[in-house]
Amino acid sequence: MTSSLMRSLTRDIISKQRRLGSSISQTPYIKHALRSHCFAGTPILNTMSSNHPSTSDLFPVPSSPLSPLIPKHWPGISIESTAALQAVLKDNHVKWNIFFNDSGFHNHIAHRAIAYWALGAAGDLIKAGYEADSSYQRPAFESPEKITEKNFKDHLGDRQFYGAYLAFFTDIVRQQGAAAAIEQYIFAKDVNIDPSAKKKPDMLNRFLGGLVHPMIHLGYGLEFNLPGMVVEGLAEAAVHSDDSASRIPDDFFDYSGGAKTIAEDTFSRFKSLLISSPDTKSASDHATGTHVFTVVARILKDPELGKVQDTGSGMFIFTMEHYASKVIEYMSDWRVDGTNPADIENKLQQLSWLNSVLYGIGGWSKDKPFNADFFHMHLVTSSIFLPSYVAYLKPSSIEHLFRGYLLISLGWWISRGRPVLNISEFYASTTSHPLPSGAIPSPNKDTLRPTNPTKVVTPNAWLPIIETSVVHPDDHLPKLQRALAHYATLYGTREMGRKDFAGTELEGAEKLDGTLFIRVAGLTAERLGRVREGQEAGKWDRKGFYQPKL
Repeated sequence: MTSSLMRSLTRDIISKQRRLGSSISQTPYIKHALRSHCFAGTPILNTMSSNHPSTSDLFPVPSSPLSPLIPKHWPGISIESTAALQAVLKDNHVKWNIFFNDSGFHNHIAHRAIAYWALGAAGDLIKAGYEADSSYQRPAFESPEKITEKNFKDHLGDRQFYGAYLAFFTDIVRQQGAAAAIEQYIFAKDVNIDPSAKKKPDMLNRFLGGLVHPMIHLGYGLEFNLPGMVVEGLAEAAVHSDDSASRIPDDFFDYSGGAKTIAEDTFSRFKSLLISSPDTKSASDHATGTHVFTVVARILKDPELGKVQDTGSGMFIFTMEHYASKVIEYMSDWRVDGTNPADIENKLQQLSWLNSVLYGIGGWSKDKPFNADFFHMHLVTSSIFLPSYVAYLKPSSIEHLFRGYLLISLGWWISRGRPVLNISEFYASTTSHPLPSGAIPSPNKDTLRPTNPTKVVTPNAWLPIIETSVVHPDDHLPKLQRALAHYATLYGTREMGRKDFAGTELEGAEKLDGTLFIRVAGLTAERLGRVREGQEAGKWDRKGFYQPKL
């Protein structure tokens, strides 16, 4: 990035702050720069009517990505689709609760709508998705009492107080901005470990609980500059069960990285993420500590961690209560220096590849249909938000998030039966150019004639995958395919045999290359059904990978 472009970016950031009426001198400059991105008062397109004027500042027009590591928006975005998205987000915010039943199942309305918009879907499809998703939601309701700073910790984990926490965090984010609110109410020590509280607050545990749904929800807010999503995500985390406090021990809050001033740290990370080239060999060469693939290899060899059986809805809690300490021991040398941009980018790569491998290769078997595991799928869809968090968090919080997220990812993998990873066989048996089903167009005689004639009809295998995902009845599918397509963009040029993977203890890791993501996307499309081409809609698998009881 040229110095003139950096100066232009700086001027833009300052102008956004001035529109807020903020004083740059109140807090360090870069803290304001990052904060402004998620509450900049961006003008709303005046092309739609809204019944909820008080929510206009919460749901502005989504902004462009801060970093090349954050997914790009697909072509197709328009005034119409943006108006439809904003209408859906505002209506959902005031009309529906964040949970749609007593079991705490999550409201995904905003997730589908934003994914559709980012993938270039038309406004009619965004509205159709909302109609389908709103048909089973629980109406919003008033909480028993108001949440204040004084009683903030008293009602954590109580879903009856979602509305009260929503109002509380709306005021906080409007006053302080997203970055300060996340630091204070998710990562600060006193909202995680407070001996004076009636119960352990455990906000980071809650934030990563519920199959990481609060992290996903808030992540949409950071990625797309939607303060309303940040507010909802914070409130969702507050009323979430902490599942098992043992999964993130207190010593996670002892930061091990280097030290600079806050302004220097934040500016270094912010600038680096703006100018860095994804998947550079430089980032791979700056790895520190044990590679995550080695951690996985050692877990695979531990017979004790292969004994987990299906315990129904409590499988994850059971796993973490019995095996979290052992998992933490295996990952003890996997650290993140939050002051080092190269180390951060390398760890982002590791987590992206890890969860794609656990879902995709873990779900594949040469003699069985692809097991599109519902739980592992969430590890992929959540991982794309990590770069957005990096842009907002201070160095210590980056390490807390990354290590906590890795622990959760490994816990879910183990709790599902710790499927083996047959990397070499996977590559030998799957295609890097999956084809759609159904009627095939008849190309004109003057079309180009590649060696493989199927590439005349399907020159880019991603396009039909994305098209069928945005008309599929399942709201998770477009989110997964968006994540996999993004990783294909970042890492598609990776060749097999690179030393950072080949040097790990994971068998077959040297075979991994940039075609992983299209292979997994193709398997998923077939398992869930290419409905646009006429196939029946399939469903995510929930049977797990458990070994037969002897």
